[in-house]
Amino acid sequence: MPTTDGHDLVLTRSLPGSIDDAWASITEPDRTARWIGHWEGEGAVGASVKLRLGFEEDTPWTEVKIIECAAPRRLRVLTIDEQGTWDLSLELSSAGDHAALRFVMHRIDPAVVGSVGPGWEYYLDQLVASVTGAPAPSFDDYYPAQSAHFENQVS
Repeated sequence: MPTTDGHDLVLTRSLPGSIDDAWASITEPDRTARWIGHWEGEGAVGASVKLRLGFEEDTPWTEVKIIECAAPRRLRVLTIDEQGTWDLSLELSSAGDHAALRFVMHRIDPAVVGSVGPGWEYYLDQLVASVTGAPAPSFDDYYPAQSAHFENQVS
């Protein structure tokens, strides 16, 4: 999605249950371990935690600096690793008996959206599977199959 300062990758999901349960799924280390990875450190605004990506080759560690936290509605972080710095936000709202999740990767480089977009689709579907008890998705169903779809969004 074009913005005044570049492009944002915006993805949404619906999570069954309360907004508080959805918040726990995206902030508590034992819950994040089920869909993206386990983190350790002080989870506070201005602090950095270490996230071990549990579903990547070699399960690498990445630094995650917490920029904003307005529980249980909004979390904004910067991930910092050899891939560079990514500015990510997750916003939750109540939607009846579900929580609506809006994920944004701010200022994404259009040149990498074809590889990064499918990865975030995969991780967010992992999140849904971790909450619903559905089978975990296979990354092979996302990349490279969805690459052209994402590239077409910015061309």
